[in-house]
Amino acid sequence: MHGRPLSTDLSQLLVAFTIEVDNEVERRMAEAAPGSFRISAVMWSNFLRFVGEGIAVGGLPEAAGLPKARALSTLGGMERWRYVFVAPEGVEEPPAEKRDGYGSARGLRAEWIVRPTPTGRAAQQLWPPHFEEIERRWEARFGEGVVGELRDASLELVEPLDSDLPEYLPVVVGTTGMVSEVVERGRRGPPPGHLCGLLAQALLAYTLDFEREPGLSLPLAANVVRVLGAAETDVRELPAAGGISKEGVAMALTWLTRSGHVEVEAKRARLTAEGHEALASVGPRHAEVESGFGDRARRLRAALKPLLDRPALLADSLRPPPGGWRGERPYLAQTERVLEDPLAHLPHHPLVLHRGGWPDGS
Repeated sequence: MHGRPLSTDLSQLLVAFTIEVDNEVERRMAEAAPGSFRISAVMWSNFLRFVGEGIAVGGLPEAAGLPKARALSTLGGMERWRYVFVAPEGVEEPPAEKRDGYGSARGLRAEWIVRPTPTGRAAQQLWPPHFEEIERRWEARFGEGVVGELRDASLELVEPLDSDLPEYLPVVVGTTGMVSEVVERGRRGPPPGHLCGLLAQALLAYTLDFEREPGLSLPLAANVVRVLGAAETDVRELPAAGGISKEGVAMALTWLTRSGHVEVEAKRARLTAEGHEALASVGPRHAEVESGFGDRARRLRAALKPLLDRPALLADSLRPPPGGWRGERPYLAQTERVLEDPLAHLPHHPLVLHRGGWPDGS
């Protein structure tokens, strides 16, 4: 196998593309819906695009291809952030009084209807064209042929899949060890029509294969256990070392300590014998998964390389807009690290949390 797993190369380009989309939508949402809560492309791809003019609460998990608990938890967040409202059929405007359980999955009824608020409608108009716009920027930056081959290679890996996958990796939770939870079902339509969706589905297919065997989830293995495998580490240094947020690190360490993979003492974390054993199994597992995709994986790896070989151009896509949250404290330090050396500081796998769906766990 190559020095880096295919999932790492794929993850870093996917996260970079997503950050550029997020930054541009954030800039335009500030004009269209001032003061709106900032969300990532994940919330569009795996939730908001299914809402349309309205969808029954009970229909959301099936539409999104996500377990009921994950879909309804996301609904609660999007309600709390005022992108949607939930009410009985026939109610066309957000109710004056908040429902019992507002902003959470509690108290939801399957027959109630989820509808977009004015903020949600603005987001519905802004998200779809930006995937194509950023793809055109990448063509101008890296070359049409390079990006075209990346699109074709991603499509070649995704198109034969029997499963109908979400268009982005799902939100992960600490109680399950941060595994990717989806409802695996037969193909219902063609693959996504944009590069971000193709990259995400290719990575999700790889991740699901990786996680079918017992062991660490790929986000934990790639972003936390990988770092701790080198040496005992100050917990405060893990966010920078792994490319994820301190909240993501805290969630990861909670599960890893409870499962016996990590010990934390005096704010220093280290792998236990069980943790080292789990880490030793990660490399062979990557080799098995990549080998299973055969020539499709080899073509995709080759297609990723010309972009990864030009990190300065990749960094150009990651600069936040004026007033953007990635340019503000406490996130500015990580943004500056990524701009200086994207391949050293972007996460090795998306860590999509409930906090807006940001793929680096912010």
